[in-house]
Amino acid sequence: MTQLLLAEFTDQRRFVEAARRGRDAQYRVVEVYTPYPLEELHDELSHRESRIRPVMFVGGVLTAALAYGLEYYSAAINYPYNSGGRPLDAWPAFMLVPFATGILVAAVCGFATFLFEARLPYLSNPLFAADGYGGATQDRFVLAIECPQDGDDRSAVTKRLSDFGAISIQQVEP
Repeated sequence: MTQLLLAEFTDQRRFVEAARRGRDAQYRVVEVYTPYPLEELHDELSHRESRIRPVMFVGGVLTAALAYGLEYYSAAINYPYNSGGRPLDAWPAFMLVPFATGILVAAVCGFATFLFEARLPYLSNPLFAADGYGGATQDRFVLAIECPQDGDDRSAVTKRLSDFGAISIQQVEP
């Protein structure tokens, strides 16, 4: 498992600069912890597109198709009943159940995908016990950086973060 370097900042401007210059300084920013959202850092972090919408679409369509197939099988194949010469496959009458169940399963799939992508519930994290991490909810800015394996690279990254104005730098294992 990869170790992290946690760099704690008190100045927002220096924190943003350290996060932005991560690629130039040969370190990879894994996560940022701030007391409030910082819009200027959104582009700096590598976020991937959410899979919630495609999963909801596939789950809803497959469930609706399955529900329609089940209704068709039960009304036209398994127990055909001719009522007044109407066709056995009366699709307008069969649309209500597939539509409703498709929406229900799409919502459940979306919620489950959200929980999976957000890694919830995640009640305990070793970062919570790190010194200075509690300030990230009050008045500090914490930058989590992937720790280089080489000792010389690690000391270079630590020096670079200190130059940016980090008040403390510690190594933790997530």
